[in-house]
Amino acid sequence: VTIMVVHEAILRSAKKVAKAVGITSVDSQAKATVNANHNEEADWLTLTGNGAIRRLLLHQGDVDTAFVGTEGESLNATEPEQKQQTFIDLYYGYLNIPTIGRNLLGDSEYQWLMSELQPGDHAIAVMANGEYSFKGSGYVRGGIFDRLQLVQDGTYISFRDVDYYRLSDLYLAGIPDFTEMAIFIARADSEFNPAAPWELELLVRRQTGPISSLFVNFNSHYQLPEPMLIQPQPEATAEEDIPLWVSIWQQRMFSVSVLIGSLILLTTVIFLQDWFVRYPRLLHNLRHIFLIYTVFFIGWYALGQLSIVNVLTFAHALMTDFRWELFLMDPIIFILWGFTAATIILWGRGIFCGWLCPFGALQELLNVVARHFKVKQIEVPFYIHERLWALKYIILLGLFGISLESMATAERYAEVEPFKTTFLLFFQREWWFASWALLLLFASIFTRKIYCRYLCPLGAALAIPTKLRLFDWLKRRKECGNPCQLCAVECEIQAIHPDGTINANECHHCLDCQITYHNAEKCPPLINKAKKRKPKNSDRIDAVTI
Repeated sequence: VTIMVVHEAILRSAKKVAKAVGITSVDSQAKATVNANHNEEADWLTLTGNGAIRRLLLHQGDVDTAFVGTEGESLNATEPEQKQQTFIDLYYGYLNIPTIGRNLLGDSEYQWLMSELQPGDHAIAVMANGEYSFKGSGYVRGGIFDRLQLVQDGTYISFRDVDYYRLSDLYLAGIPDFTEMAIFIARADSEFNPAAPWELELLVRRQTGPISSLFVNFNSHYQLPEPMLIQPQPEATAEEDIPLWVSIWQQRMFSVSVLIGSLILLTTVIFLQDWFVRYPRLLHNLRHIFLIYTVFFIGWYALGQLSIVNVLTFAHALMTDFRWELFLMDPIIFILWGFTAATIILWGRGIFCGWLCPFGALQELLNVVARHFKVKQIEVPFYIHERLWALKYIILLGLFGISLESMATAERYAEVEPFKTTFLLFFQREWWFASWALLLLFASIFTRKIYCRYLCPLGAALAIPTKLRLFDWLKRRKECGNPCQLCAVECEIQAIHPDGTINANECHHCLDCQITYHNAEKCPPLINKAKKRKPKNSDRIDAVTI
């Protein structure tokens, strides 16, 4: 969110300066759009001649000159007679327009590529000869191509393995042979505008030490030919820029709609919980499906895992310069926090922790699978269990104290939460971060939601205002706790005290205790009441009747 705000501020300031000093070309170029229907026959000479395919040619001497005056000047320097040897001879072009893509790739390959692209994606073909590889030999799966990137309006667009397609053959008339070819995809979320000018940047590295390197970059300018662009009408007037957060909400409308629908469903379950608990199989199936949705959609797809960092940021914003625009930048997080705040006031922290926390849902699902396969569970004695509750509050106070001195330092220590590793980065981190997250998930196989119960500072932060909740819809009887201990024994996160009271600060609102409460064949107080209502001579009458 910070990066988006900084980027937007710089970009909008630059546009205002450009307009103030009369650089109207920048504004007019941004208004042009790509003519996606431009489809003409063309050969290699035509495409390179009109600028649809551009060239970046570097000789060995060009690279040596770029390193002059740096530590890399004397490293890998070539002999004078080798200065004119080709370092790299690179061609590149924009493929979405049929005149370029169809002629370069052929009909079938072009149709395949277009079918692979998502709305807003843009394909760039890169072809080269020479001793220098634009893909690089150090690339690893899951990493970033570190020798090639796009630059537009000060924004750098890098490519990962999922943005790369192999390019094997080209059949365009007059095209030379290339030793290396590839197709790179600028994804929709990069906000790449093919109608505006952009640059292809090639980075060349020289090793200056065991772990240090020096880079120089070579840029090649690209602008689509005029016939392939649709220019705005002269009388068209520019609309006022909409706020950044509004455009983000518009882009994420699908995720927002699905999330709001699921929150309406969850609210319905909570309001009708007394009806749902009378059908245990239906409720359990519904809950497990919702937890799966929470893990995969809210967690891994929408990246909607709330964090203690959100709480610290909000607290600091209240103490300094509070602006709603900052929190509206991420619609999923904003909606989840709004719903969580409302449910805490009404019923306590249990709605979020038990239904909407992706990491908590992942732990619970792992434990459900483990119990299905009869994995032995470790039950913590209650007198130890209630003392371990204090750990998460200690962690919360520590993080808050650190944040008063340095928010950046607090964010580093907030890595006690495995959320970023698990959902934002898909375990693609240093081994100690991944090991911590996997260790907590492994422990949850033997004890349900161990991280949530004892270590989660976010859960501790949500538990504090739970004391102020307006309603307590989890029903209890006077026999609960004395003599009946069934719900306390069955509560898998041990949120029910031996005296029968439910600790709302620890309850995850799974409704298991309410299923037992309404079950006349399982709840001991209900069974005893049924026996008392049965006539004393009913057994003898039944025997005579038989």
